[in-house]
Amino acid sequence: MAIGFLSLFVLFFFVSVSSAEFSSIPGVNYGQVGNNLPSPLKSVELIKSLKAKRVKIYDANPEILKALSNTNHQVSVMVPNQLIVNISSNQTLAGEWIKTNVLPFYPKTLIRYLLVGNEVISSGPPEVWAALVPAIRRIKHSLKCFGIHKVKVGTPSAMDVLESSFPPSNGTFRSDIADRIIRPMLQFLDRTKSFFFLDVYPYFAWISDPKNINLDYALFESKNVTVTDPGTGLVYHNMFDQMVDAVYFAMKRLGYPNIRIFIAETGWPNGGDVDQIGANIHNAAIYNRNFVKKVTTKPPVGTPARPGSILPSFIFALYNENQKPGPGTERHFGLLYPNGSHVYEIDLSGKTPESEYKPLPPAENNEPYKGKIWCVVAEGANKTALPAALSYACSQGNKTCDAIQPGKPCFKPDSLVSHASYAFSSYWAQFRASGGTCYFNGLATQTTKDPGHGLCKYPSVTLK
Repeated sequence: MAIGFLSLFVLFFFVSVSSAEFSSIPGVNYGQVGNNLPSPLKSVELIKSLKAKRVKIYDANPEILKALSNTNHQVSVMVPNQLIVNISSNQTLAGEWIKTNVLPFYPKTLIRYLLVGNEVISSGPPEVWAALVPAIRRIKHSLKCFGIHKVKVGTPSAMDVLESSFPPSNGTFRSDIADRIIRPMLQFLDRTKSFFFLDVYPYFAWISDPKNINLDYALFESKNVTVTDPGTGLVYHNMFDQMVDAVYFAMKRLGYPNIRIFIAETGWPNGGDVDQIGANIHNAAIYNRNFVKKVTTKPPVGTPARPGSILPSFIFALYNENQKPGPGTERHFGLLYPNGSHVYEIDLSGKTPESEYKPLPPAENNEPYKGKIWCVVAEGANKTALPAALSYACSQGNKTCDAIQPGKPCFKPDSLVSHASYAFSSYWAQFRASGGTCYFNGLATQTTKDPGHGLCKYPSVTLK
């Protein structure tokens, strides 16, 4: 179809303005769910060494915001989920939040994005969903009242806001939120020229169906694997583009085809539990380096549905965070270890050639592990928290801890760590099938090394 001169001019103007206003160099998500992380001042120095353009935090931590003052990092702060309902009906409270968490630091700290909640529609109850857009509006109004006009307001969404995502042209928001929540949100984003902030994880898409989704396709590495959308004829060379375009088409379906997407989170785990395939340093480095290459390429490549568009972004995450709950991958998304050393080499500016990086360790768990796994006390676990975890494990199951009673085969060695390890393994063996995890508030870890000894046999989980 021929494009008129005016349309071409508008498109050129939009891309030019976008290119000038928004750097394509990714930022980094600075999470703080760990008890061994460097200070904010040290962290900012490390962020500079990664050559990140932006920093996103999950609150409005004053120490971090102060450490980021007089730097050139664009900063994203966040209203916590638990305040959304109250702010949604109270303009004064919205103003107080801005007065307390933004005004003391702005503009010395370049706060450019204010996110209301985090994946609210994925994690919050329906009453919080309903309060989300009213809270966003009140926060924006309060910023205006204080004369702050350069801060974009929005909220991050996970891919589960979609009811359908394949093929991308069939992208559709969930029926329970499309009209009640997403449509008014898009109306706000369109009116304020803000972004649809989106968390995109090809890793989770891949592990949901590793037999049918090619790993190289998920890692931006596919040379021959492509997916063609039968509805549009658009050809996809990686999972990331496919996921992002599904959201573009979903927004278009609701009448908002021009809202820009901001990648609020993306990344790949550098480690995880034994039963979590593909989570390793090799794959994490490949994914994140390729992502940086994609978004920093000039001129911008965009996606098949939005060719040439800039995708501002944050990579998840700055550190491996040892206190994050859930599967082991949750604690292994960092570009850095808590001691500040690199998990693997990466330059977020995209200027370091691949040839200058040191060789990566091989990917050793891209295929499912088959064999026995035990759940034991993690190295460095907080010993003062172990008694309560041991008590919990022993109180849940049927004869879970019989073998560590005096005179029984696993009583010796009579130590807290030994008894807790047995209890964790016994609990996990009984309850894994019904949702039990090998976590215990960060005290436990999986192992393929049999912790049994002599007549003491630890219960195990067998993966086939």
